[in-house]
Amino acid sequence: MKKKIMALLFSAVAVFGLSGCGGGGSDTPSNLTTLFLVDDLGFSYGGIPYKCDSMRDWELTLPNGEFTFLPPDHCEFDFTGLEGDYNVNPAVDDIVRIVDDLNRGKGDIPYECASFGASTTFGDGSFYYDIDDQCTFYL
Repeated sequence: MKKKIMALLFSAVAVFGLSGCGGGGSDTPSNLTTLFLVDDLGFSYGGIPYKCDSMRDWELTLPNGEFTFLPPDHCEFDFTGLEGDYNVNPAVDDIVRIVDDLNRGKGDIPYECASFGASTTFGDGSFYYDIDDQCTFYL
């Protein structure tokens, strides 16, 4: 009987000791940032391939346009299949904006695209890119 009580007591101590209670650890970094790709009407661009410095593999933006990164990541987006807006023709251009969770544009983000070089995003989060372009944003 004494052996069973001692074994039960030892087990309880081991469970609490190994569980790390009170540590509050998390696998999610505290500076993980989430932004969204949307069009000029606020509709999301889901399924856009992207890869940031902190990522091992390419991922796709979520159906709501969401992408996450760890600042100061450089994130490359593949806009293959989109018409671009380099020629500024609203009738055929696919406007893309980078916004936060309140749909506020993220202006002044430095970026460069394969088709034309470096620039910064506009105040509403939109940016120039060309048809089937790949752009890197310095977040």
